[in-house]
Amino acid sequence: MDQFKVQTIDLQKAQNQTRHKTDGLSSSTLVLRRGQAFTVTINYDGRPFDPLKEKMIFQIVLGPLSVEVPVSRFGQPSLTQWSAFLERRVPNPTGPRALSVSLTSPASASIGVYTLQLRVEARLSVKTHSLGQITLLCNPWCQTDSVFLQAEDLRNEYVRSDFGLLFKGSPGNMVSRPWSFDQYEKGILDICMKLLQLSPQYQADMRTDLQNRSSPVYISRVISAMVNCQDDKGVLMGKWSGDYSGGINPSQWSGSADILRTWSETQFRPVKYGQCWVFAAVMCTVMRALGIPTRVITNFNSAHDTDGNMVIEEYYNEMGEKLSISNDSIWNFHVWVESWMKRPDLGQGYDGWQVLDATPQERSAGIFRCGPAAVKAIYEQKVDAQYDVPFVYAAVNADVRTIIIKDRKILSTSTDTKRVGALISTKRPGSMLMQDVTSEYKSEKDESTVRALSTDVRRGEGATGRVASKGIAVSLQLLKAPVVGENISFNVIITNNAAAPKLLKKHVNAQNKEYNRNPTGTFWEAHDDVKIGPNETLTIKHEISFKDYMLKEVEEDSLVNLAVVIEDVKSQERVLATEEFNIRSPALTVQIQNEYVVINTQQVATVTFTNPFSTAVSGELTVACSGLLEQKVQTRITIQPRETMRMPISFTPRMAGSKMLYASLVLTNPPTVLHGFKSIDVQAA
Repeated sequence: MDQFKVQTIDLQKAQNQTRHKTDGLSSSTLVLRRGQAFTVTINYDGRPFDPLKEKMIFQIVLGPLSVEVPVSRFGQPSLTQWSAFLERRVPNPTGPRALSVSLTSPASASIGVYTLQLRVEARLSVKTHSLGQITLLCNPWCQTDSVFLQAEDLRNEYVRSDFGLLFKGSPGNMVSRPWSFDQYEKGILDICMKLLQLSPQYQADMRTDLQNRSSPVYISRVISAMVNCQDDKGVLMGKWSGDYSGGINPSQWSGSADILRTWSETQFRPVKYGQCWVFAAVMCTVMRALGIPTRVITNFNSAHDTDGNMVIEEYYNEMGEKLSISNDSIWNFHVWVESWMKRPDLGQGYDGWQVLDATPQERSAGIFRCGPAAVKAIYEQKVDAQYDVPFVYAAVNADVRTIIIKDRKILSTSTDTKRVGALISTKRPGSMLMQDVTSEYKSEKDESTVRALSTDVRRGEGATGRVASKGIAVSLQLLKAPVVGENISFNVIITNNAAAPKLLKKHVNAQNKEYNRNPTGTFWEAHDDVKIGPNETLTIKHEISFKDYMLKEVEEDSLVNLAVVIEDVKSQERVLATEEFNIRSPALTVQIQNEYVVINTQQVATVTFTNPFSTAVSGELTVACSGLLEQKVQTRITIQPRETMRMPISFTPRMAGSKMLYASLVLTNPPTVLHGFKSIDVQAA
């Protein structure tokens, strides 16, 4: 009985993870947040531990870095280094005895997978015991961590929530698209940690990389590059058009786990294929898993300014067809993420939300990545602030110069200062609604600098030719939000501002468009002569039929560039109005039998869809939910014209809290993807 002998060591996984708010994260290790104490129980034989006779020293190892932490009897945890204290002794005269040690990591510790050992040094012996591994994450609950976020509801939304909405389409016809971030799915956290380990920075200089991992600025820059595969063994390969064979059409992904697992299981070969919302959603998963508060942002009418002059040039011919002359482009929407962190590198005032963009567009310091660009720096036009502020500033603020050309001659030009960055949005915390964050990026421009436009630039109406004092004004007006399967109805509204009648030529042109580039060939056009009286306004209605715009490839929402050029026959003056819009897919309805959902109790959800098309449709229905369904439910279905499909799905929730059950139906004819979702509050038993 005269020797203190360690028998077993218990890392108290369940209790520690609950206290660290990492419960639910699946890992082969104990998962902890930095800057917070955790308890280790040491079961021993022989006499009680006596600090005068032996020392207990924890060795904490991260790659080539290691620190020795002696166990003290008293004291306070340090803010700047690892510390260990005896918590209490548990006297138990009959059975094995135990003592508890409280270990605390500094709030600036590097995130990563650590190995823990305990060394017991007595006068005549030294014994080492292996405790296993811990994964250390950032800690938005800790005031001294550089990712600290004040409000509990925001920490729940931006770190703990595993589902969200991605916004797509156009400002006037926005589509909310469900996404499952899946950070609690089996093995996903370990894969996210692997992402850091496979980075070129780690491979080139392990020690420096691990030291730098104390900073969320550094971590976010590494992850922004690793989500795309351009320069490294990154996760996703982008493809923006055409044939998606050999991979998955980006419109068909609905969660991050499938993508991250596929990457891991194929020895880190890039997963095919991603587009901007997929890159952003996967980045959001990785950042939330690492403990960095993150949200997905959509910028509608996002400028990609290739020459850095803050002006996007758009060219049309005299028939209203948009031409692919300029390298600049306006994406109908572009999706990135914002992560919350301090920016000590920028001085005062730039802490908070930072833009990070994993979609490979331009190089930043030689690598395809973007950010972190402080949203406050973008707002203040501080274009010399690290990282990539000018690129993001242009994406939300560039002017658009529209030029009509014929035989290489410029017929007219006009400038629109309002179209780019028309709406910047994210999911509202705690609800399935959109939150407008435009005012965080840009102030209202000085009205005196806004050029007069010859259309109503009402919401959803595009811009256009200059108002001539005695000339013609024209605008386009969609009569209702277009839906796949229905005709597109719109008005061309022409106003004669002169006191004399005019003879006009009207050229209307519709082109299919991918969201990130200029449109392809014309699929519908109309050309007419028009007579208009003095000071008269004419409204001319047009319809484009479903068969005219039906796409070949499966898309969730097809996009159209619609333009009208009005030519004054006598003066040769031309004015242009344009409108870019999306044709929304019909939605699936998801309902649950009993609104009161309790953990570990079976429930039934029903997915409903009425076929609006005049022909039978067939495709694959997928229903999934992290925390509700063990596996996805997939079924092939065929639905007759006007028939209603009702598909019951049984599920048993495994986790309490807010969850999202989502369904997608990929149709082959017409080629489109339909989505539906239902948020469910699971009560503890």
